[in-house]
Amino acid sequence: MLTIPTYILAAFAEIGGCFAFWAWLRLGKTPLWLVPGTVSLVLFAWALTRIDADFAGRAYAAYGGIYILASLVWMWAVEGSRPDRWDTIGAAACIFGAMVIIFGPRSGQ
Repeated sequence: MLTIPTYILAAFAEIGGCFAFWAWLRLGKTPLWLVPGTVSLVLFAWALTRIDADFAGRAYAAYGGIYILASLVWMWAVEGSRPDRWDTIGAAACIFGAMVIIFGPRSGQ
């Protein structure tokens, strides 16, 4: 099943793209950061369309939980700030919700 890896790819592509804009506007980096940032955001949009879901809204809702966990991993790995217990509890709740959406049984739609 490629759903979870595709969500993870989408999450890190979105975070990387948005971070490039953050670096430019908030950290004073060169506008050249926008080039890989834009490419990364295009990769994010492409990856999210690869999710095997009947409805875009359901794919996006489940993505939200994966995105939250990926954001905390990014904060720790790239920005050097370790998530605290409230970050961890919140991410666990979100991942649980995403898994319910992804793996919940569906009656005939």
